Amino acid sequence: MADALPGGTRPAAAVARIALTRYHSGPANAEKLMKTSLALLIILWSATAAVAETPQQQPVVEEWQVPWENSRPRDPYVGPDGKVWFVGQRGHYVASLDPETGEFRRIDLEPGTGPHNLIVADDGTIFYAGNLTRHIGRLDPETGRVEKIEMPDEAARDPHTLTFDDSGDIYFSVQGGNFLGKLNVESEQVELVGVPTEKARPYGIVVAPSGTVWATEFGSNKLAKLNPETLALSEIVLPRESARPRRLAATSDGRIWYVDYAKGRLGFLHPDTGLFKEYPAPGGVDSRPYGMAVDKDDMLWFVETGLSPNRLTGFDPVAEAFTTPVEIPSGGGTVRHMFYDANEDVIWFGADTNTIGRADLSP
Repeated sequence: MADALPGGTRPAAAVARIALTRYHSGPANAEKLMKTSLALLIILWSATAAVAETPQQQPVVEEWQVPWENSRPRDPYVGPDGKVWFVGQRGHYVASLDPETGEFRRIDLEPGTGPHNLIVADDGTIFYAGNLTRHIGRLDPETGRVEKIEMPDEAARDPHTLTFDDSGDIYFSVQGGNFLGKLNVESEQVELVGVPTEKARPYGIVVAPSGTVWATEFGSNKLAKLNPETLALSEIVLPRESARPRRLAATSDGRIWYVDYAKGRLGFLHPDTGLFKEYPAPGGVDSRPYGMAVDKDDMLWFVETGLSPNRLTGFDPVAEAFTTPVEIPSGGGTVRHMFYDANEDVIWFGADTNTIGRADLSP
């Protein structure tokens, strides 16, 4: 039985993509809330979605070798000038790639910073998560000057993933500290909201089209929902206790999609109805889906990191079909986070094979 919820705009006959590849060398309150609201409406659908077999234009995956060895380049983000900015988590730097020339530029951070993620504002200002040093950094890419915005609670020791809302303010997760947070960019005021579930490990975070903030709880089988007006936090329990959601994405119809890293599934929650539905990933229970993005046509994309090489896989929510998986040319190691550039219709990612990669969805 197919659900009647609205989805993306691509027809079922235009689903499959086969890749061409290039490689450039070089706790209680939460439970009560759930029972009185969404839980009575939850329906779990598990489905086996086939890999579509109709040929279509192929996405092209290409990678650039980062010149600094074993630095774990990750979490690229396209700036207003077209340059691709990323962090070196192990190398303690912020850097850029000019995809037109292949030129890299590096800005060193203080030793031990452990930058985990970055985002770039419309004016080019870079914000990064100082994962090992309890701050969010505000970096001027022209001068390399860094201003540290400290966490107001020492327990918030590890800012993790950052995302903008429509006004340019920043929401973020704090994995080990067990918080969600908001940074007012103008005043630099930080507000922290504790997650009720102990050791929930808030991880991936997105702002839905409605403005509501959603995050995964990688240490539990829950999603966290944050009201942007009141910063009231509620938790929604996923139907399977063994689920461990890691990254998530929001589609234009209001559905919140997540990847279950523990059991190799793609699923969604429809917040208005409480409906859940899940699909086993093509790579199976050990596929470890991780990095995730949604494109302008509401196609879902994620990387199966439990497989070697890693594979980029798409999912059409209208046809309920996966695309033919695309192998990452370098092998990937682990692709942890992805950024979709709607202007160019491409997905950017960093890989543990010390590369920055791009998947062109409409070559």
